[in-house]
Amino acid sequence: MPNRLITEQQRVSLESRRYIGCKTKLVDWIFSLIDEQTYDVHSFCDIFAGTGVVAHRALQTYERVVVNDFLHSNNVMYCAFFAPGEWSEERVQTIINKFNDINPAKIGENYFSKNYGGKYFYHDTAKIVGYIRGRLQSLRKDLTDKEYAILLASLIYSIDRHANTMGHFDAYHHKAPAAHEFHMRMIEVESFEGVEIHQEDANQLARNINVDLTYLDPPYNSRQYSRFYHVYENLVQWKKPQLYGTALKPKEENMSDYCRNAAFAAFTDLVSHINSRYLVVSYNNTYHSKSTSSENKIKLEQLEEVLNKCGKTQVFNHEFKAFNSGKTEFDDHREYLFITEVDNEKRNQSFPNVLRG
Repeated sequence: MPNRLITEQQRVSLESRRYIGCKTKLVDWIFSLIDEQTYDVHSFCDIFAGTGVVAHRALQTYERVVVNDFLHSNNVMYCAFFAPGEWSEERVQTIINKFNDINPAKIGENYFSKNYGGKYFYHDTAKIVGYIRGRLQSLRKDLTDKEYAILLASLIYSIDRHANTMGHFDAYHHKAPAAHEFHMRMIEVESFEGVEIHQEDANQLARNINVDLTYLDPPYNSRQYSRFYHVYENLVQWKKPQLYGTALKPKEENMSDYCRNAAFAAFTDLVSHINSRYLVVSYNNTYHSKSTSSENKIKLEQLEEVLNKCGKTQVFNHEFKAFNSGKTEFDDHREYLFITEVDNEKRNQSFPNVLRG
């Protein structure tokens, strides 16, 4: 169970970040079904954790929780919101207060403001963000790992609502960002002793974990998350790469097979290797989209077929209005949840070639 460290209402919650596919509005439904359909579960793995809202609920429920995502920015979030470790609330808040006293007129242009100012962010905000990121790099040696993660996560959460976008960074609005006064707020920090945080390819991690239940919510369409959230990836890594195109993206990295035609093969490989008594898979029916980028790479029938090969599978669905950038229309958009009780003998017979690989 968590050791809750901060309860102030002014702190920023984990659930407040804009993120495509986030399960904030579905987490109660997901866990009610898990509670009804599974038994004797003590360990949980969220192998495509995204914002971490599902992992957060699991951390309040189970003794051991494995949290994984290969994005640098998401990994920082997990370390900040979940990881145990020494940190001083007073020291972190003092640093944030100093950052909030920065006058943009008294600081120079920087990498962040030169690239993103007046585009993804109001120019003065971009100047402050770039200045703060440079200061965090200088302060790194004087901060604990937890403090450093908290400050980075707080910076990202504080600018997320001000980003001049639809909620991702594939493009920015043509209209200039609205002027505002930047204010950095600390996130709601917690510490969980039972958490294990990874930043790995899910298919590789699957070969090295052993848990009672694994929750899978991979990307299903061609939208690469490393490209949609490249600004935050850039901010966290702070390598200051050259940026390209109107969207100002760096060179490609952390590209997922789940966003390509290899998605079904990747998913088959994944479920055939996970050492888990239950597989719980989220899926939504966006494959009827008008937009090719929104079209699912794995069809509902394929998912059900491969999970049935792993063991007894039940399918549940729930009406849900998902993120829509304007090119997708649904009369009946639904979220599906597959719960599979794994039969290892059946699974081994179904995937002999895969399992020998």
